[in-house]
Amino acid sequence: MMKACIFDLDGTLADTLESMAYVANEIMKKFGLKELPVDNFRYYCGEGANMLMRRCLKDAGDPELKRFEEGQKIYREMFAADPMYKVTHYPGMPETLKELKKRGAKLAVCSNKPHPAAVKVIAQMFGDDFDLVIGQSDDIRRKPAPDGLLKAAEEFGVLPGECMYIGDTKTDMLAGKAAKMLTIGVLWGFRDLEELTGNGADLVVKKPEELLEIYDRYEGPGKEPGQMN
Repeated sequence: MMKACIFDLDGTLADTLESMAYVANEIMKKFGLKELPVDNFRYYCGEGANMLMRRCLKDAGDPELKRFEEGQKIYREMFAADPMYKVTHYPGMPETLKELKKRGAKLAVCSNKPHPAAVKVIAQMFGDDFDLVIGQSDDIRRKPAPDGLLKAAEEFGVLPGECMYIGDTKTDMLAGKAAKMLTIGVLWGFRDLEELTGNGADLVVKKPEELLEIYDRYEGPGKEPGQMN
């Protein structure tokens, strides 16, 4: 029986593509490097802010990452100051979260976005719908390590097998499987079906409302993730 739903943030709960691109390109301009296409950020993101900055710098003209330390510091400062620039939730997501809460589900976010920015985005977009937010910090290894997901399950007092983990990238699928949770890939995010299924997604959904059906249908403690009646 499912008791908790844990969500990735970027590309799953919220469309942050333009937001990430804007902040990173402001930094590239400051460094005298070339600006990068917004669509590139579908692949720059997903493995934390440091990895995003490394990928940006290499493609923008700093292959030796000479500006990395300064760049990642500015990136965090800019997001901490205004993490909501051009950030929008995906259609149907707020309604789906409220329906999950009505069903008694505990809701958490586990993101590779820096923790302070993740907390601000969730609070401003979804109010108090979430019971717990875990962003990237020095205390927890970033995904695909399962640490954040397992911490959420522990905080809720539930077993990993009683949790759904929902995300949009390879990193999310690997994290969910490592945590032994029901791992669900979403097709409205930054990556495609092939990446999700190729990296272990138990199920793939096309719209948020489908998560309600999965939550309702999944039954039976001790079943392997992905088994539904």
